[in-house]
Amino acid sequence: MPVRRLLRPLALSLALSPLLLAGCNRGSSPSAASLPEEPAPALAPAQSVSAFFAEFSDAWMRRQPSAATASRYFDEQTQAQLDQQLTPLTATFEQESVALAQYGLEKLKAFDRAAMSDTERVSAELMQWQLQTLVDGAKYADYDFPLQQMNGVNVQLPNLMTVVHPLDRAQDADHYVARLSQFQVRMGEAVQRAQQSAAKGILPPRFILDETIGQMRQFVSQPAQRNPLVTTLDTKLRTAKDVDEARRRSYVERATTLVAEQVYPAWQQAIAVLEQQRAQATDEAGVSRLPEGQSYYQYQLHRYTSTDLTAQQIHEIGLREVARIEGEMDRILTSIGRDKGSVKQRIAELEKELAYPHDDSGRKAIMSDIDGILADAQKRSAALFDIVPKTEVIARPYPEFRWKSAAASYTTPPLDGSRPGVFQMPLRPERLTRFGLRTLVYHETVPGHHFQIALSVENKDLPKFRQTRAFGGISAFSEGWALYAERLAAENGWYEGDPQGLLGQLDAELFRARRLVVDTGLHALKWTRQQAIDYGIERSEVDRYVVFPGQATSYKIGQLELIRLRDKARSALGERFDPRQYHNRVLLTGTVPLPLLEREVDAYIAQAGGSAP
Repeated sequence: MPVRRLLRPLALSLALSPLLLAGCNRGSSPSAASLPEEPAPALAPAQSVSAFFAEFSDAWMRRQPSAATASRYFDEQTQAQLDQQLTPLTATFEQESVALAQYGLEKLKAFDRAAMSDTERVSAELMQWQLQTLVDGAKYADYDFPLQQMNGVNVQLPNLMTVVHPLDRAQDADHYVARLSQFQVRMGEAVQRAQQSAAKGILPPRFILDETIGQMRQFVSQPAQRNPLVTTLDTKLRTAKDVDEARRRSYVERATTLVAEQVYPAWQQAIAVLEQQRAQATDEAGVSRLPEGQSYYQYQLHRYTSTDLTAQQIHEIGLREVARIEGEMDRILTSIGRDKGSVKQRIAELEKELAYPHDDSGRKAIMSDIDGILADAQKRSAALFDIVPKTEVIARPYPEFRWKSAAASYTTPPLDGSRPGVFQMPLRPERLTRFGLRTLVYHETVPGHHFQIALSVENKDLPKFRQTRAFGGISAFSEGWALYAERLAAENGWYEGDPQGLLGQLDAELFRARRLVVDTGLHALKWTRQQAIDYGIERSEVDRYVVFPGQATSYKIGQLELIRLRDKARSALGERFDPRQYHNRVLLTGTVPLPLLEREVDAYIAQAGGSAP
């Protein structure tokens, strides 16, 4: 779609309320055919760059009702309108989003960065990086599989409803039911995208199709009244402010009917399409099997690491880190009398010894222990952080249909504080172990993702697009911070007297180092799925890297940079170095590309009286 067709209506008013909100209210984006062919007018600068940030990000989020719900982005009236909608999944909508990103880039050029405040300058650089990354990725739009086991539409839609959508009052329930009535349309759009990609020879591997089909079959295997989309509504409405028993039953009955008559048929249609695609698919795992697969992978590495590192460089970093960490682990294992077998074998034995029972009692026990670890981490963090989030963080298990494939995750709290940060845990058998559990909690909650993300949400000095990550996150920063937080706990004695706990921390770091090797192995060096598994990565994780090429490299690359920048600051400041001040600078800067973070750390060093080496 030519960009110039889209710029004129967008340029008329950055607020875009009538055009974009009307599109959301119809459940779709504005029709491309209805947009005029006239050329875009000259782009006049807004009164201030801060006003531009607000107007442009508002326009963007009006088109993203699902994301707006997650962040509670708008005031009550506008938010209520968007909470009834689901973001479109059509190719046209995606093309319009790219055109809007190009428009934002053009407008951003008009502002003099030398005249900006520090926060405005960082925000402008961040927005430029994010929008340019979106535009650069447009040529690879068909490479994101809309139906897959990790975050396909088949996962995102149920997660939006069961975790994110508010259910505190009758209006929320009305919106919930309205959204359920759109599942069939949105899933149909995803199916169409999957078919369009397949026609171009872009398909998931056969084993990904099998995993996705299995997960989707499980989702529709229960009677509609026992589906999470219904049971979540039923449970949450029991404490809603203005929903009595009769009204609750009415909502639940409506939801049950929608799930049975619309949601399940939509899932069955998608399953049928994926089953048809199996005949075309192969078991090749890496993106090198795809047209322009190598250039796509380099784009993904840049997108996720925010660096220009090549696949070969990242692979070599991974090999070095694996050797270093395995050496440390071997020394600790030997010191506690475990000196027989490879590191991998000895750790596997330890995991089994520390396993919970694979039953309801074991699942209850692990969730209780997670709560205890989280409470302890909050106490210990006081020595390293003097600015912490006000927002609570809680832990809960995933619904059972997600246990097989899901990774532990953190869901961001909204701007209005109406929902805590949420750590979700998959309770499949191999996750039911005390080994590494402390480290996992530190990564996902305190002082990891919760500190990094919730502080940004609460930081009113940042433009709203940065508080809400309206244009997406930067994985090297957020995942790098969470892995840095794991190391921080070890460096500061949180595992004192607990060699098994310290081994868990090192094993988690080893896992991220192996990811560097495996991700680049799969996508650049033509490794098979089995080679990746044999290297020490469990099957569900390997399958995750297959559908998220490059993402797995962001953790270790980001952590290594955060450690390097901390050491740089310590070297420059000597006795004046305070880890709390370094953490403040990093966390209050918020999510940024790694080169921009280094410039901010250099500024912190200069302000603290040092000089950057």
